[in-house]
Amino acid sequence: MPGCRHGQRGRNRGRRWIDQLPEYHQPSRSESLPPNSICLSPVEIEIFRLIDLENMTQQEAAAHMGVSRKTFWIDLQKARRKVAHALVHGHPICIAGRDYKLRNQYEGE
Repeated sequence: MPGCRHGQRGRNRGRRWIDQLPEYHQPSRSESLPPNSICLSPVEIEIFRLIDLENMTQQEAAAHMGVSRKTFWIDLQKARRKVAHALVHGHPICIAGRDYKLRNQYEGE
């Protein structure tokens, strides 16, 4: 299953800039995620927003998020693979992760 790859070698993953957090219901500690749920990060949601809703090119979206076009393309492919897997196999999609920098927090500095 595509998705999390913990403990891999290589460079640490850099944080990406996002403009806003997606609106979603975050389960409380007493609630658990449904089995087989596919988790998308806020960065992956931002990628879909920039490409599919804002109609940016990959080059424009990569610059907006502060990464190279190749890095952006790899992130886009991973996100699309996760969504396709969830849709084809009927798995619920959740949003979780903290590998981003929220642009509004840093604009005043």
